Amino acid sequence: MTQVAILGITGNAGSRIANELLARGHSVTGIARDPSKAVPRPGLTTVAADATQLAALVPLIQGHDVVVSSTRFAGGIDAATLLAAARQAGVPRVVVVGGAGSLEVAPGVALIDTPQFPDAYKAEAGAGRVFLQALRAEQGIDWTFVSPSAVFAPGERTGTFRLGGDALLVDAQGNSHISMEDFAIALADEIERPRHARQRFTVGY
Repeated sequence: MTQVAILGITGNAGSRIANELLARGHSVTGIARDPSKAVPRPGLTTVAADATQLAALVPLIQGHDVVVSSTRFAGGIDAATLLAAARQAGVPRVVVVGGAGSLEVAPGVALIDTPQFPDAYKAEAGAGRVFLQALRAEQGIDWTFVSPSAVFAPGERTGTFRLGGDALLVDAQGNSHISMEDFAIALADEIERPRHARQRFTVGY
């Protein structure tokens, strides 16, 4: 059993990651500003806290094997705070729910830099790219950044998907999508059987 702390457990992605980990018998501590939105169940402990505050976060994640960050990048916890908290708390591993904007659609061309990328998502995607760059400069903490496909929404848990690296995954029709349920499977698999130490990988159909 792995002890996992999840920042942003009440969000769409965080709640599904918690569901997957709990179903596999892991112990989960959910940290959110309003944890009352999380459904109580065996194996889950919830704590009210502002994850962007280093002093508040450190004691809450002590004793955990992994910290999963599933908060927004724009206005949420930044990479420096997350890494500092893990370092001070003695947590050896950080897994981050990333975004698709920094994935490449051609060598050296990120999705966020293409003309069709929606303006409404640029602030969040840009902050996600900065977060990933900060992780890549980290030499101490074992981190993994998991990017979903371009369309990332609640859906079906199929258990059938593909993994990639830094390139955006598309299907035979040119669509790039993954359900949050299948994304949670891939992230939980990575926690149980690490294959992407200090790397970014992506999940898609």
